[in-house]
Amino acid sequence: MEERTLSLLAEQIGQLHAQTQRAAAQQVNYWLTVRNWLIGWHITEYEQGGSDRAEYGERLLSELARQLHGVKGLAERRLYQCREFYRAYPLILQTVSAELQQAGLLDVSKPFPTAVSALASGPHALPGLAPELLLNRLSFSHFLELLALDRPVQRAFYEVHAVKNSWSVRELKRAIESALYERTGLSTDKAAVLAGHAGTQPLSVTDVVKNPYVLEFLGLEERASYSESDLEAAIIAHLQTFLVELGRGFCFEARQKRITFDNVHYFIDLVFYHRILKCHVLVDLKIGAFSHADAGQMNVYLNYYREQEMTEGDNPPVGLILCAQKNDTLVRYATTGMAEQLFVSKYQMNLPSEEELQQLVREEQERLGNS
Repeated sequence: MEERTLSLLAEQIGQLHAQTQRAAAQQVNYWLTVRNWLIGWHITEYEQGGSDRAEYGERLLSELARQLHGVKGLAERRLYQCREFYRAYPLILQTVSAELQQAGLLDVSKPFPTAVSALASGPHALPGLAPELLLNRLSFSHFLELLALDRPVQRAFYEVHAVKNSWSVRELKRAIESALYERTGLSTDKAAVLAGHAGTQPLSVTDVVKNPYVLEFLGLEERASYSESDLEAAIIAHLQTFLVELGRGFCFEARQKRITFDNVHYFIDLVFYHRILKCHVLVDLKIGAFSHADAGQMNVYLNYYREQEMTEGDNPPVGLILCAQKNDTLVRYATTGMAEQLFVSKYQMNLPSEEELQQLVREEQERLGNS
């Protein structure tokens, strides 16, 4: 076979590989979105006709999340989002009904919920893009950003431009935060305003693989390397070993622990439970100098753990911010909520000293610098 012909064959196979990868990624996103829509439908139907719905009332979603604790990713907040998604986009049924029947997810012997027709004629019933186009071009992360918009006309505007310009979730969020809808309406040169936000990036397979929602949906493990640089990963790995081997009661729980608020993901570098202090210890590494923003972020983590992770007998969580900057390593302890002096004394005695942590970071930076 001639070299030119072989090169052409290799190019064709490479293109085929990329195209099928993108198709697979689109299918994952598609079915994740459909699943969440169906969850919303089931919840709404239960609320309207469940025999014991009155027993739970406002506690319905929290109780449901408790019973679904074995299904990763279906916390109370996600269930609420699924319900809102169904209510905002009831006409998705028109697109997916045939596929749902074929997959055995829709019983054709029973009438589909009357809520669909009621919602379709309600406040969200604005003529816009076909549901099929939305499902095939937008991920569930896109829909979460759109659900935050109260006005149907505003939501339809961003739907159209997100699909037309192949906006990533980040581009959609940037358009919303910069009030593109309002600015376009006020501008005499609307095309110029819109041109500044026109994205052309196709769906990235890498982005799909790293998407926490997709990982939860597929039952795959989130890898710490998804959110770490080489330097951060090296320091965190040694810090994890150092604290466990210190022998002061540290029990390792998680690395790159993800918590999510309104479609924004945050990652706590290390989470331990301390047997002696009887509390969680949250460790966050920052490459650079300490700032008030680091303290604010840690405070969010502490409040989350205080409300969501503390159990009976636990003391409030402890936050440790490790700021790694050559010749200027700064360590700050966040002890918000620890009012008892006795506990503070135990805390000071059982956690490593600032000097120990400084030395650890310096050694790791020097090792990486000489490698």
